[in-house]
Amino acid sequence: MNSLSDVFSFEELREFLDRVAATVPEAVYSIEPKIDGLSVSLRYEDGVFVQGATRGDGFVGEDVTQNIKTINSIPLSIDSPLSFSLRGEVYMPRKVFYAINEEREKNNQQLLANPRNAAAGSLRQLDPKICADRKLDIFIFNLQSGNVYEDERVPSSHTDTLDTIKSHGFTVLKDRVCVNTYEEIIAHIEYLGSIRDELPYDIDGVVIKIDTLADRVKIGEGTNTPK
Repeated sequence: MNSLSDVFSFEELREFLDRVAATVPEAVYSIEPKIDGLSVSLRYEDGVFVQGATRGDGFVGEDVTQNIKTINSIPLSIDSPLSFSLRGEVYMPRKVFYAINEEREKNNQQLLANPRNAAAGSLRQLDPKICADRKLDIFIFNLQSGNVYEDERVPSSHTDTLDTIKSHGFTVLKDRVCVNTYEEIIAHIEYLGSIRDELPYDIDGVVIKIDTLADRVKIGEGTNTPK
């Protein structure tokens, strides 16, 4: 479970787009909110959920399967006997975070610091009942491996895989768009910034991905992150 490269200014974004354009001049980009939570991998075999794990060091993570099963929006099985792995972000909705802290304050208990830490701590609880009480949720943001199609189709785009994942009952990222130009990317970044405080969950940035999967192969991989 590798990470993505960070940029912190529109100038750095422009440099990234220029590098991509040198290999893929007409690239299509998926622009998505970056959910502020805990990244996990979900593995399904023959349509049945078999394992959930945290990122850990990128190679070895914590097995949180039993706690993952308490998240109501994660299907424990799907109708098709497909085998695949998904990436998603587990988070605590703001209203749940506020309700828990209100209750803890009444009981003179230490308050939870923020929704992200609360989600991470909840997912690592030894007792799944505690995790279930925390009412965590998840957005799926990537097909990591395998195939989510019932026929022999090969996935062509990131957007198509997310739409197909959604059809199997998963909750995928919202407020995402596909665009071609620097100006359109900036516009959606600014839009996400404008609605940030209104969202029922925290975000801590925007993710920009090449949408066409064949183009990702052309551009290649770095040591720890995709180029």
